[in-house]
Amino acid sequence: MGTVAGDGASEAIRAARERWLAEVFVPSVEKVPERQERFATTSGIELPPVLDPEAAPAEEFPAKIGWPGEYPFTRGVQPAMYRSRHWTMRQYAGFGTAEESNRRYRMLLAAGQTGLSVAFDLPTQMGRDSDHPRAGGEVGRVGVAISTIDDMEALLSGLPLDRVSTSMTINATASTLLALYGAVAARRGVPLAKLSGTVQNDVLKEYMARGTYIFPPEGSLRIVTDMFAFTAARMPRWNPISISGYHIREAGSTAVQEIAFTLADGIAYVGAAVAAGLDVDVFAGRLSFFFNVHNNLLEEVAKFRAARRLWARVMRERFRARDPRSWALRFHAQTAGSTLTAQQPENNVVRVALQALAAVLGGCQSLHTNGRDEALSLPTEESAKLALRTQQIIAHESGVADLVDPLGGAYAIERLTDELEARAEDLLRRIDELGGMVRAIAEGFPQRLIQQAAYDEQRALEAGGRVVVGVNRFVEKAGVVPPLSKLDPELEERQIERLRAFRAARNGAEAGAALRAVEAAARGRENVMPSILAAVEARATLGEISDALRTVFGEYREKVVL
Repeated sequence: MGTVAGDGASEAIRAARERWLAEVFVPSVEKVPERQERFATTSGIELPPVLDPEAAPAEEFPAKIGWPGEYPFTRGVQPAMYRSRHWTMRQYAGFGTAEESNRRYRMLLAAGQTGLSVAFDLPTQMGRDSDHPRAGGEVGRVGVAISTIDDMEALLSGLPLDRVSTSMTINATASTLLALYGAVAARRGVPLAKLSGTVQNDVLKEYMARGTYIFPPEGSLRIVTDMFAFTAARMPRWNPISISGYHIREAGSTAVQEIAFTLADGIAYVGAAVAAGLDVDVFAGRLSFFFNVHNNLLEEVAKFRAARRLWARVMRERFRARDPRSWALRFHAQTAGSTLTAQQPENNVVRVALQALAAVLGGCQSLHTNGRDEALSLPTEESAKLALRTQQIIAHESGVADLVDPLGGAYAIERLTDELEARAEDLLRRIDELGGMVRAIAEGFPQRLIQQAAYDEQRALEAGGRVVVGVNRFVEKAGVVPPLSKLDPELEERQIERLRAFRAARNGAEAGAALRAVEAAARGRENVMPSILAAVEARATLGEISDALRTVFGEYREKVVL
């Protein structure tokens, strides 16, 4: 493990530990046995009864822990962190029509939210207009329906686009949604250069964990790299991607797998952009990440610290980035939807608070807290506000925001950080040996590991080895179901009528010419973003733009992995 203050001090600590174990700990557990045979994190990292200074040797401090805002960024990406400014409180919301979602955004901003986060319905995510046959029954269900520039105008009505940052959880159609956002801002006299926010735009994780993809990996990476170049040149305050471990974890991965697969996706994106001729230091400082936060508080805090340190080394050593901003992993966090229970939903308030605390202790840049009712429905206005208040109480009442990296130096945290980093790095080596993440996904490597982890977790739950309060322990008879959010059953019909009226009123020839330009740009080597922006301004729809790109890139067919 190394030494603390020389071999003599190390030996003294080791001897003291052995004495304590033999003379104090063992006699104690002989009288009152430990409550289980083995203690481990959700990633299977064994936990000894106690840790000591050997878990964080002093001579390793500069290289492995260091100082906030400096390489290797273990302790945070900003020197002062929350002492200067709290994280962005960005509650995820979107449902039904653009007007309904707009009302929720106004309520959240009035309640103190400091950033927008937009959820889109499945047809929008899959590049289908609301009147497409495959969209039936899904319009506005899990997010807001956006097919046209008029929809986007209604979604953003009255919102200060030049003063609030907006995150959009959109992947395969991220280029079109970014263009729609930019076109609406331009209508209001806000130039692209003044817009701040993020599009998720992480398609690789869709192939292994979520499924809302359209194009094969090659076409998807082409669009991603074009967006890197476009935003670097014209939208310097915009993050063109949010490389997302969140959905990997929701699919059942361990914390180690979440780190490794997320960073492997990031390596693939950076590699594709560099191969396309982009200077890594031109775009890398605007890359952002998106992580899950589960219930094991210490492991989750260590996970964020390990991911920062590992990414800093990857960017500096593998990609030879020179700008320190290119080394810094900035991330948004969201509490874990998969941990929320339909049974005793009030318990979810406690789960969300613990997870949010872990994200803050781990140094997130922005945070979404889930509603207590999200295992049952989209969150009601009341539960969304309570979730926001949870963040505000942590920020203003807990005191944890007053110190930078408040758990840094804790023996358990440093030991877990080291172990998570080492295990994630081993997985990254295996992915490199397979030829990189795109090839690994094609061969089903991450999918198999995620499926096995999910299976193991479910077996542990059913066997009682993993306790979930209210589900397999402390179970009660069915209680009162809280008021749930319900969508208007006529929403889909109204949205379709509005879309058809939009098409009837536009200049069809102009829209058609703009769509042909999108297809031509995709077939050639020019950046596709200017042509997509021109198409939405010519009133082409999201589905039509996606179809133009489908004509060139085709559609991805999933490889079944067993």
